[in-house]
Amino acid sequence: MRIPFNKPYVTGNEFQYIREALEAGHASGDGAFTHKCHELLERLTGTRKALLTTSCTHALEMAALLLNIGPGDEVIVPSFTFVSTVNAFVLRGAIPVFVDSRPDTLNLDESLLEGLITNLTRAIVAVHYAGVGCEMDLILDIASSHGIAVVEDNAHGFLGRYRGKQLGTLGCMAAQSFHETKNVTCGEGGALLINDPKYVERAEIIREKGTDRSRFFRGQVDKYTWVDVGSSYLPSDVLAAFLLAQLESVEEIQTKRKRIWNTYYAGLSEWADRMHVRLPFIPQYCDQPHHMFYMIVPSLEFRQALIGRLRERGILSVFHYLPLNRSAAGQRFGRPAVCPVAEDVSDRLVRLPFYTGLEEADQEAVIDAVQSFAGLGGRMYAS
Repeated sequence: MRIPFNKPYVTGNEFQYIREALEAGHASGDGAFTHKCHELLERLTGTRKALLTTSCTHALEMAALLLNIGPGDEVIVPSFTFVSTVNAFVLRGAIPVFVDSRPDTLNLDESLLEGLITNLTRAIVAVHYAGVGCEMDLILDIASSHGIAVVEDNAHGFLGRYRGKQLGTLGCMAAQSFHETKNVTCGEGGALLINDPKYVERAEIIREKGTDRSRFFRGQVDKYTWVDVGSSYLPSDVLAAFLLAQLESVEEIQTKRKRIWNTYYAGLSEWADRMHVRLPFIPQYCDQPHHMFYMIVPSLEFRQALIGRLRERGILSVFHYLPLNRSAAGQRFGRPAVCPVAEDVSDRLVRLPFYTGLEEADQEAVIDAVQSFAGLGGRMYAS
């Protein structure tokens, strides 16, 4: 494709830092660059403790372990999300309880939560779709009244805000993604942000294969041993070196992405009104991190024709999640659910190319290609 959907962005110091990590002789996890990333993440977000992981998926798995989720427990999750959100808890034997989406932000519909909570409910997972904050005040109030934990799946929302508060710092813990499609990346990577101090010590143990190795290196014990369940969730310090360069350039990255998002919105608003296409909705009290740009078109046929037209122009656009309640695994592991909003939106959502290094000329080519598509009138035609 002439214009890909995503392209990794390099800020300038990534290769230098990787070389330094290798020359230091510590390429495995929890080296100097990992610790620098932890400190910078804590400063940027205000979380109590940040721990790098090999992926956002693994951060979610750690959250499930920290909450002692087990067989028969119920976890409320949005149907309109990536499978990792659910898998992390199903791996512990939990039953996913799918909740439908709000029609405006596409986040979980908080008005449905009370009707889904039972005496088996252990957690609610709030996924901030496209980096736009869920209605966290109400979600936290509902959860607190039932003694339920709230975990934020903040894969899309790094440095986004809800009513002035950083996404990822509102629940007891949050999972962060540094996958190559995210604003800040190291190819594959993530982090667990821990906001409740009672989870910090055990999180370090779980992350270190169930050992108290972190305490040993701090001189708190004279030897380390197996003390709990766990796995190897540490990324290489080489990946942390790459990530540090990205985190240090986050202001530059966010500025570029904001310009790209605003250019799409301004360039497509008139066409969207004419074609009955909905552009993203951002509540006034949410500061989005400009992670993606999507459109909700009138029909599945319209979407497929638009994607095809863009492909003809050498432009790769994609759709997003298939509702998990309708998936084979969702029906196998989850409580039966009907999620009409998620099921409808899933057929009509299309995402446009969006990456930090997207050149202005390429973005204009995408906008021109979309504007030239005049919909379906028995056939696809261009204006």
